[in-house]
Amino acid sequence: MTGYGSSPAASAGSRTNGLAVASLICGIVGLLVFNVILGPVAIVLGAVGMRQAPAKGGAGMAKAGIVLGVIDLVLFLVLWAVAASNGGFSWYVGG
Repeated sequence: MTGYGSSPAASAGSRTNGLAVASLICGIVGLLVFNVILGPVAIVLGAVGMRQAPAKGGAGMAKAGIVLGVIDLVLFLVLWAVAASNGGFSWYVGG
């Protein structure tokens, strides 16, 4: 069933590439948590989404997901280098 005032052809043509959307979401979430895991996932999903872009669209979201995935990995490397230069992590709790 279509919405009021819309044609079935208009709603069928507005499909977005799911892999491009997933790449973008993984890239954004990876900036906050799990960047070492979500960064490569965003890059791979973005690359596959770019291959599907001529048929399904979403090339811009796929490119943004790839860029955010690379930023996630760079952020992880920077945080890792800062932690290593400060003596690593310490889980000492107490007084």
